[in-house]
Amino acid sequence: MSDIYECIEKYSDLVVGIDVINAEKQALIDQVLTSEIKEKLKEIEAEYAPKLQLIMQEKDTLEAQVKDAALQAGQTIKGTYHQFVFTKGRVSWDTKALDGYAISHPEIAQFRKEGNPSVSVRAVKP
Repeated sequence: MSDIYECIEKYSDLVVGIDVINAEKQALIDQVLTSEIKEKLKEIEAEYAPKLQLIMQEKDTLEAQVKDAALQAGQTIKGTYHQFVFTKGRVSWDTKALDGYAISHPEIAQFRKEGNPSVSVRAVKP
């Protein structure tokens, strides 16, 4: 495909195709599940939801405490199964202002670095 717009449309067709296949698969799964099984699944969900909610709340509280401790210590804190990685604050500059300043002070241009451009895929919102 030489036309980039044809490539994009083909990509979109594939994404839609994946969604259609997943929907068809889920419809077949739903047909196989009897009303008794669906009801039992709802009961299991209802039984475990409060337990999971309590554990999630405790996890979130501990996560906040450990994150705060890592920030206060200024270092990564490592456990057996998880680590809370400390990252220094990112430095940024007012590029527009510095580019203007560089016009009258070209010696600072040697310190300017520009990363590689990147492309991400996003759905077009109607």
